[in-house]
Amino acid sequence: MQVFNKDGPHTGIDFPTRKIAKRLKPQRVIEQDGDVFTMKTVSTFKNFISTFRIGEEFEEVTKGLDNRKCQTMVNWEGDKIVCVQKGEKRNRGWTHWIEGNELHLV
Repeated sequence: MQVFNKDGPHTGIDFPTRKIAKRLKPQRVIEQDGDVFTMKTVSTFKNFISTFRIGEEFEEVTKGLDNRKCQTMVNWEGDKIVCVQKGEKRNRGWTHWIEGNELHLV
C-alpha cells in the first residue's frame, strides 16, 4: 500500500513526516461487526483507527495523519468502499477495493 505520492506537499503533511512515511510498509486491517466497520492503519511510526457505519456521516479528526477535522461519509459503490471527507481541505477521502489477493487504496 503506497502511503504518499509525489503530490505529498499538497496534502498539508510536513516534509519529515512524508519522508518517514515513504519508507513504511503499513498494514491495513479492516474489521466488520454487524454494520460497524473499523479500519486500522498500523505501522512502526504511527497508527490510525477509524470506526464508522456505512452511509452514516460522522465527525472525524485525522489524528496521526494530517490532524484535520472533517465530516466523513463512507459508502459502497459497486465492489468498492468509498470515503468522502468534507472540511477545511477540499477533495479528501479514499477508495478501497480488492483485486485478486491485493487490497488497493487510492
